[in-house]
Order: sequence, then structure tokens, then C-alpha cells
Amino acid sequence: MRGRRTTIGVALVVLAGTLAAPTAPSVAHDPDTPAGRESAVAFMAQREPTQSLAPLAAVSCSGGQASGYPCRNVDLLAFMPLSQIGGSQGNDIWGWTDPTNRKEYALVGRRNGTSFVDVTNPTAPVYLGNLPAYQNRTAIWRDIKVYRDHAFIVADVSGHGMQVFDLTRLRGVTTPRTWTADTHYNRFGNSHNIAINEQTGFAYAVGSNTCSGGLHMVNIATPKAPAYAGCVSGDGYTHDTQCVVYRGPDSAYTGREICVSSNEDTVTIVDVTSKSSPRQLVKASYSGRQYTHQGWLTENQRYFLLDDELDESRAGGGTKTFVFDLYDLDAPRHIGTYTSSAAATDHNQYVKGSYSYQANYRAGLRILDLRNVGSGTLTEAGYFDIYPSSNTASMNGAWSVYPYFPSGNVVVSGIEQGLFVLRPNLPTVAAEAEPVVIPARLPAA
Repeated sequence: MRGRRTTIGVALVVLAGTLAAPTAPSVAHDPDTPAGRESAVAFMAQREPTQSLAPLAAVSCSGGQASGYPCRNVDLLAFMPLSQIGGSQGNDIWGWTDPTNRKEYALVGRRNGTSFVDVTNPTAPVYLGNLPAYQNRTAIWRDIKVYRDHAFIVADVSGHGMQVFDLTRLRGVTTPRTWTADTHYNRFGNSHNIAINEQTGFAYAVGSNTCSGGLHMVNIATPKAPAYAGCVSGDGYTHDTQCVVYRGPDSAYTGREICVSSNEDTVTIVDVTSKSSPRQLVKASYSGRQYTHQGWLTENQRYFLLDDELDESRAGGGTKTFVFDLYDLDAPRHIGTYTSSAAATDHNQYVKGSYSYQANYRAGLRILDLRNVGSGTLTEAGYFDIYPSSNTASMNGAWSVYPYFPSGNVVVSGIEQGLFVLRPNLPTVAAEAEPVVIPARLPAA
């Protein structure tokens, strides 16, 4: 969901490596304005379920349906309604695989906390309890990522900061309990999203009340002792980002730590190898932009798939995925746009192998085949629609998706629904281009 930004009255100097005040918010999403309050009320008014929210398990997709949910090449393994996993309303989702026993867990964000669900037996998931929001600060927007067996949780509400939770505490637990965080990081208050580069051990909070809303960098090499590392504030508010050790085709940046960010009206690429002196490479715009929301690199890091959250509702037409060629990191090229037959608003997507797994609100989970991405062409390989009553451009239904479990199972969070555990039935195929060897370590800054 589009970020709101907190207005503060004190002007701070904007310097790389220095905390800075956020830029002025969009009036339509600023809760301190009448238009912003009206927008928030309208957003929440849509949060009503449209189907029976009874738990389900093990329903194959047959004849285009799985227990009333439209589908193609995706089976339903289980559904747990919000009432069974802590209540309130859902938002982000991520996952953790225990390295000692390969058990799989879904981490489900909700307005008032984070749910932990053991999905190792995907047809009989087990709710293990709730980590309440910091100081009970409820938020429509919560985001979760994992590094070294710890969950890092942020929320877009004043004073929340970042909760750090040791996921190994879930071992052996079979009944729900109320959990507490192991550590709390308070160098920012609200944060819309968080990204983690697992190769370097840095977290990137974005859309916060610091760094002009840009990347707030945190060293999490020791998860329970997070330490502020620097700011990227040159392009203002960042809605979401992906940060990688670069191994793509542009040899000038091989081994550098690169963040590809969705910055409301541009794709902005920054070299963050040096946290004290990050360098912005480019701001890439594109025709048809309305709100540059979120995107993900293909596994060979040549192409970037972007979802624009507001183009469907403002301009009409089917759900669009914009394809950028990053052969030259200093000059990205928009080479194609995939348009779905569904008109739903898109939200979050993640790439695994030759597929992009997309959570497209009312259209649910949509899976795109990337084998012809080099020509700017994508095709739909499967779907599971968690909001059967409508595929129109509105903000209900699927918030996010996590496709990285070793089992191949995929979990989806529904705003009004809860947790879906799904099984795509897709051919295993090679990605569009051969991968490049990952550098063993970053070069000296």
C-alpha cells in the first residue's frame, strides 16, 4: 500500500550518512490533512471479507476452482482465517526455514502484531502465537524480513521502530503463546518497509521518518545488536527496495552492493557499498507511471520487474508489470509491459527461478513465466484468486506472497482473509539467462 509520511516541524540538514527529516508527504495520503483522513477512512472501509472464512485444507485445483476459489495450476493446501491466527487485519508475510530440521514457518503481519505459523505440514498448519506490536502501536502497514534466524519487523506508525525476534525460540513449540521481542531498535519511528541483504548483513528501512524517507541503513551482522550505518536521502522517499551484491552484466559494478528502489515516480539505483558515502547512479522514469511501488530483480540481475500500484485505478486496463533492462546500471531501459486479463491493482512480487510470484490484491496470487523476459514479454503460468467476488482495481485481498520455501509451497497473506498455503504445479525450467558467479566478498570501499 502506498506510504504515508510523517510531517515534522524541524528542518534537518540532509547529508549522506546523517539522519534527515522526511520530504513533504503526498496530500492525499497525509493523515494530518482532511484529504488524508478521508483517504484513510475510505481505505479501511474496503476491508470487508466477501466469502466464508472457514478453515480449509487439501483442495486440488480442478475445473478452474478450489473450494470456490478460482485457480489455475495452483492447489490449496490449507487456509487459516485471521480469527485463528491472532485476529485483526492482515498485511505483509515472510517465511523462515529452520536450518537444523528444515521446518518451515510463515511469519504473518497483522495490524496489531506478527503471527508465527508452522507450515511444515502444509495441510495442517499450526499457529504458534503472536508477537504484539511494539507498545501496542497498531498499523495498517507492517513489514517483515529474516536474517540469521531472526525476524526484523517494522510498522508504518509513529514510535514503533524495529522489533528483532529470535526465531529459534519457536523450536519445540506446539501451542500458541504471546511472545516478546529480543531487541528493539529505535533510531527511526515509523518505517513503511524493510529490506535485508543477506550476503552483507545490512537491513534497509524505507519510508521512515528519517533519511528524508530514503534508505535508513542498519548493520545487523549481530542480529540482537543492530547498529545504525548510514542514510540514503538524495532522492527522498523510498517506498520499497531490493539490495544485492551485484553480479549482473554491468562489469563496472561487479561485487558492489547495489539497491534498486521504487521511489514513487522513478526506479532509483544507488551504490551503497560505502555506507558513509552512498552514490546514486540513476533515476529512471517510464511512460504510464502513477505510483512506482515495488519490484524485484530476475535471478541473473539483468532485468527488473516493477509494479505500479495506482496505474490501474487511475488509467484503467489490466494489471501491468513493467520490465526494465539493467544491462547498463547507469541507463536502465523500459523494454516491455505485461498486461494481465485481470484489472486488479498490483501490490508485491518476488522472483524465484523463472517465475515471478505476484500478490495482486483482488486478483490474488498471479504467477508469471519469465523465460522470454529478454524480449520484454511475460506470460501467465498460474493463479489462485483469494478474492473471488471481484478482480477490479481496489485494495482488498492478497497483500503479499512468500515463494522461497525449499518445499516449493507458497504462502499468501490476505488482508481480510488470513493465511493461504498453496502449491503451484509449474514446470521446472531454466531462467532466461545463465547466472553469474557471486563474488566471495565485497571489495574494500
